[in-house]
Amino acid sequence: MDRNAKKIVEVLRGQGFSAYLVGGCVRDLLMGLEPKDWDVATDARPEQIIKLFRKTIPVGAKFGVVIVRMGQKNYEVATFRRDLGYEDGRHPSGVEFSSPKQDAQRRDFTINGMFYDPVKKKVLDFVGGQADLERGVIRAIGDAEARFAEDKLRMLRAVRFSARFAFPLEEKTAAAVKAHAAEILEVSKERIRDELVHIFTQQHADRGLELLDESGLLQAVLPEVSMMKGVEQPPEFHPEGDVFAHTRLMLKRMRKPSPELAFGVLLHDIGKPATFKVAERIRFDSHTVKGEDISRKILRRLRFSNRSIKTICALVREHLRFIDVPRMKQSTLKRFLRLDNFDLHLELHRLDCLGSHHDLATYNFMKKKLKKFRAEQKQTKAKPQRLLTGDDLIAMGLTPGPSFRKILTAVEDAQLEGKIKTKEDAIKLAQKKARRLPKA
Repeated sequence: MDRNAKKIVEVLRGQGFSAYLVGGCVRDLLMGLEPKDWDVATDARPEQIIKLFRKTIPVGAKFGVVIVRMGQKNYEVATFRRDLGYEDGRHPSGVEFSSPKQDAQRRDFTINGMFYDPVKKKVLDFVGGQADLERGVIRAIGDAEARFAEDKLRMLRAVRFSARFAFPLEEKTAAAVKAHAAEILEVSKERIRDELVHIFTQQHADRGLELLDESGLLQAVLPEVSMMKGVEQPPEFHPEGDVFAHTRLMLKRMRKPSPELAFGVLLHDIGKPATFKVAERIRFDSHTVKGEDISRKILRRLRFSNRSIKTICALVREHLRFIDVPRMKQSTLKRFLRLDNFDLHLELHRLDCLGSHHDLATYNFMKKKLKKFRAEQKQTKAKPQRLLTGDDLIAMGLTPGPSFRKILTAVEDAQLEGKIKTKEDAIKLAQKKARRLPKA
């Protein structure tokens, strides 16, 4: 039990108000899980809540919601209410303060609609949430059609909870999601993105993908991913089946992924449907290039940050480079190891292997190389200082131009491979390369 959450309840009770823990924290407590967020419901009005606590934020006072800041954490304290109609498919047009029973009826799913008295250690359940927890089912409170009409985002939340807890959707709830899946696009892209991040970074992300597909939500929010279904792959490399099956297996094998890794997995082969062709075998020429382009459009559409877009697109673009590792020169290998977020690239490669042929030889080789490379970096405390710069080439009498990059790259390669160690060696090599390059 969170002491601050209990204290908030006790302070409200001490002033003569009713107060209970409510929602997801009650569900998690009953399931033996540690709640991430603690919410309180009370009959105290927002202005009364604000007077009782030293640090508050009236984030939704007109809807009866106040944030109480206590012990470096935020606690949502909301007045019991009944919502008065929905106009935008997401937010109530108005509220009427009410009783705990009426408050429970406006919530999304039965397992999220219970109250808990932390003083008397008693559950208040007006919606059958305890029974559905025991059955292991996700059921909308009351009329499923009405609940989803009020807040379209609840359809994605249904998928999230069903996948996370491995609870099937109750029949009428599932039918209502399928009937209204296309309406999810009425919700803001940011809200859709956040729910998708939850689905693909929690347990059973593979089941989340399946549920999105079965419900019709995948076609609505990620039609490009839906297109991977039925796109066959060469069986000698992908005995698991089509691109969609491969992606699902990779999602299944993730271990507490970051959003960037989860979407890197989801989108790494997104370019295959557009590049599919049959020559001597099934081929997907340049699918990483096409995939990066498609991924960037998807991520921008979902309002991901520029930093996340850059990282995810790099994962999509570079994931085939591991095929070339056995043939890489030492300098090329070290440059590869210096990629930003290389740990994410390596983990994506591990998942790619486990989702297909299960051969982890290259992964294990690169793990050893990475360990050695980082030990060397630690010894030098930085990557090797360049032996030559563009200014040095000018001082040698060379004219700036495209050749500069070729000369400096050749010098750096030789340095990384241990062939040269001094500036004098670098100058000799640069002069040699310059003589071989065509005159401007």
